[in-house]
Parts: sequence; structure tokens; C-alpha cells
Amino acid sequence: MTARPERVPRRMSATPDRPVQRLSTDPDAVERDLAKLVLTVVELLRQLMERQALHRVNKGDLTEEQEERIGMTLMILQQRMEEMCDRHGLRMEDLNLDLGPLGTLLSPAGQVHG
Repeated sequence: MTARPERVPRRMSATPDRPVQRLSTDPDAVERDLAKLVLTVVELLRQLMERQALHRVNKGDLTEEQEERIGMTLMILQQRMEEMCDRHGLRMEDLNLDLGPLGTLLSPAGQVHG
């Protein structure tokens, strides 16, 4: 039986599309990265709620008053997300994680997949 050499993990190399990101220990960067992670999760949930609301509207499950209330709530949440991004020096586009061959995590701005 011959010993196999251990597989050494390949180093990620930077490409124009995908720069290598390194762990930063700068407290300001850590705070910004944490805010980015939290805002990404909140935006994902907001988009999922928006899709569900559109599905219910299309299905006819909601009264006109409920549709109006949901629409206003989603608009306010969108505004708050933009305000939070501004507060942390982020853009909404910064929240969209690249999942490699799967594409991006979030729908492009203004586009809701049904």
C-alpha cells in the first residue's frame, strides 16, 4: 500500500470578476462587514416577503385594504434598508453575495422573480 500525498487546498486567486477577500481585523471594517451581513439577510427576507405578497395579490387572497397596507409596508422597509446602507457606507448592490455557479443571492434591484 502506497501512501498518498495529502491534497493541499488550492489558493484562491484573484480574477477581475472576483477579487480575493482577506479577513480584516480593523474594528471599523469588522463593524461594517457585520452590518453588511445583517443587512444582506434582512434584504433577502424583504425580497421573499415581496414575492409572497405578489403571489397572494395575483391569487386574489387579499382585500384591497390589505394590498395597500402590504404595499406601503414594503415601500417603507425598502426606504429603511437604503437608509441603513447609507449609514454604514454601503450600497444596496453591496449586499448581493456572489454564489459562484449558482449566481447571486439577491434579485437585481427592482426585479422580482415570481
